[in-house]
Amino acid sequence: MFWPTPEGRVTRLSGRYRAAVQELFCADPVSSILAAVHVDSMGLGLSRMLGIVDSGNLRSAVWYGANMVPVGTSYAERHLYAEYALARPRECSSIVGRSEEVLDLWEALRPEWGAAEVRASQPSLVAGELKVEPDPRVRPARPEDAGIVSPAAVAMFTEEVGYDPTAYGPGYISRVYELCRTGHTFLRTGIGPDGEVRVEFKADIGALWNGVAQIQGVWTAPDLRGHGIATRAMAAVVQQVRATIAPTVSLYVNSYNHAALRVYANVGFYKVGEFATVLL
Repeated sequence: MFWPTPEGRVTRLSGRYRAAVQELFCADPVSSILAAVHVDSMGLGLSRMLGIVDSGNLRSAVWYGANMVPVGTSYAERHLYAEYALARPRECSSIVGRSEEVLDLWEALRPEWGAAEVRASQPSLVAGELKVEPDPRVRPARPEDAGIVSPAAVAMFTEEVGYDPTAYGPGYISRVYELCRTGHTFLRTGIGPDGEVRVEFKADIGALWNGVAQIQGVWTAPDLRGHGIATRAMAAVVQQVRATIAPTVSLYVNSYNHAALRVYANVGFYKVGEFATVLL
């Protein structure tokens, strides 16, 4: 039993709810991981973990930071979270999570928040038994690799989202350096057309929690696409992540990205759910 909390209302969850939030997220760590990675920060300053409590029990939660990530929400609760968000200055630049939850939230928020890019169908995949031989040239990045990883990361982001992230300050490149420092970027290098060393393939562990690693930022140099490089390289990422970091390797991908879906199917990924993303 928790301290008294207004029943059936959205409240910011303090650190005393951490165990209950963890239990909620553990029910489906693959779909909740983008919210779950923030559990450890609960109770540190003003909480961005929102929840609805009923008779002392946590019913659902929403991470409300740069991303808005609903977890375990009912249709009625999603409208309560929307009302909460609309009563305050907008804090997030995207809504992401299980498709049904995200799209319901967006329908409630759209009249006030306006135009957005809606990616309504993003299959959530988990790696099964590998179907191809992993590429032995793929390895974890080292801190000194950040200089050549950065251009590849910026190219990936610009291609995927539609704008150069470096135009908004140093935060994105700082993240690239951090992923290289921790060995959470995996890469294959080679010699480019200009005779210089370059990244030919890269993938990042974008989120890691409770034995689940979510892969993000997958990119192959444009002139090398269509040659099977990404398939064996992704198999190597799965093999190395499972061996040293987390037993479950997941990712989500836009349903219209048929080339990527073929790659992941050929690696051995299978569908476990459906995500959606609203880019504000």
